[in-house]
Amino acid sequence: MTDEARLTPSEVEALLRRFVGVRMVVVGDAMLDTYVSGDVSRICPEAPVAVLEARSEDHRLGGAANVAKCLSALGADVQLVALVGEDAQASTLLAEARALGIRIDQVVVDASRPTTQKTRIMAQRQQLLRIDREATAPASPEIATRLSEAVSAALEGADGVLLSDYGKGVLVHDVCQRAIDLAQGRPVVVDPKGTTWARFRGATLLKPNVRDARAWSGLRLTHDDEVAQATERLRVEAEVEHALVTRGERGMTLASAGGVTALRAEVHEVFDVVGAGDVVAAVTAMALAAGADAKTAAWLANIAAGVKVTKAGAAAVAPAEILNAVRGAPTSSDRKVLSLSDAASFAARARHDGREVVFTNGCFDILHYGHVSYLEKARKLGDTLIVGVNTDASVRKLKGSGRPIQNELDRARILASQASVDAVVLFDDDTPLRLIEAVKPDVLCKGSDYARKEDIVGWDRVESWGGRVERIEFVEGRSTTSIVARGGTTKAGA
Repeated sequence: MTDEARLTPSEVEALLRRFVGVRMVVVGDAMLDTYVSGDVSRICPEAPVAVLEARSEDHRLGGAANVAKCLSALGADVQLVALVGEDAQASTLLAEARALGIRIDQVVVDASRPTTQKTRIMAQRQQLLRIDREATAPASPEIATRLSEAVSAALEGADGVLLSDYGKGVLVHDVCQRAIDLAQGRPVVVDPKGTTWARFRGATLLKPNVRDARAWSGLRLTHDDEVAQATERLRVEAEVEHALVTRGERGMTLASAGGVTALRAEVHEVFDVVGAGDVVAAVTAMALAAGADAKTAAWLANIAAGVKVTKAGAAAVAPAEILNAVRGAPTSSDRKVLSLSDAASFAARARHDGREVVFTNGCFDILHYGHVSYLEKARKLGDTLIVGVNTDASVRKLKGSGRPIQNELDRARILASQASVDAVVLFDDDTPLRLIEAVKPDVLCKGSDYARKEDIVGWDRVESWGGRVERIEFVEGRSTTSIVARGGTTKAGA
């Protein structure tokens, strides 16, 4: 076996920066994950069953849509090609995807089948029941043709493709081969379900889990040498460039033409393994699309999987979290730097617990007393403060080529270290509107330099769901621009 690739923190940071703006296409089985939460305190008089007093209903992206969410959290421009029904579940799923910036214009509607939905009934954070609403038959020839046409349109200008198979009928042979054929040198990563893999012939990388690899090979796959031989055999027989078998707490095994590489799992206190496979697939595909080789992509995905298992549910992993993991044990402030999707979930949980969510945003290039005072005042407007921070590219567009002075990850971590700040989210758009729509704050605040609330981006959206807009007085004479102009020093009282 060959040794795994290892990058220095600076090399990882450079690779993660190349992720931003990579155009990825996800083709597969999109799902809507719904969580109905409440309390159980009595038994139904009509039958010996518990009565759930429902308090909230939360919708999240699942399946291929969760993979798209993971890619978006990594900085990708994502196009989803999937199949939904003509129903309310489809409207909810597409609205959730749109709020995270995932492009959905190539999603195909089939009125003859329902949108896949997994509804989990939760009480006191324990799952009581799951209700599945789905159709698993392969897409009809007519629908498969429409899906193939959608793949063709989506691949124009794309940098990479990820086929996400959850066995719900989207990834039939013709759809898979259309994606692989049209990729023409661009990486195609496959996250398969089951053992029917002939339809993925010609892909760049096939990523089965060890359970499916065991069923395919007929071997127990308990020893490293046995797994290595099976993974190489899989690569050859499936006719793919690379095979990557994920083994849970035992790590991963990568087979390439140059040999087999074993990657040991990162040691963490495991909280939840749900969605780890989606994170691995997303990071692997992004790294390949950004120019990394397969060993580097697999190594980075292994790091990201270690971060994911410390988070609840099908959570995405942000570049800052991956970099922090490479650097060593993250600090408490590092954990407050969230992806867009995680920030939306964080805000939803806060509202569920009865807390008012406050949102503000800015560049925060050099944190000074004016910023600290502003953030403390913002925090007092509610119970939870989420801060949106412009990425480096966004700051350059706003402030010019000489800014920012500090890179985006440093600015995010410094902000997160403030006691008044509960979460920080980087955003690359010209305005924070997409972030506001995802977080849905109860209070939107900006500085008093905005003469009217109507001048504040997102004011109408916040008021549409019953929130309010507040303006905060600045500390006079304190600004990053004035500090830079004075060579980085300030006078007392200035």
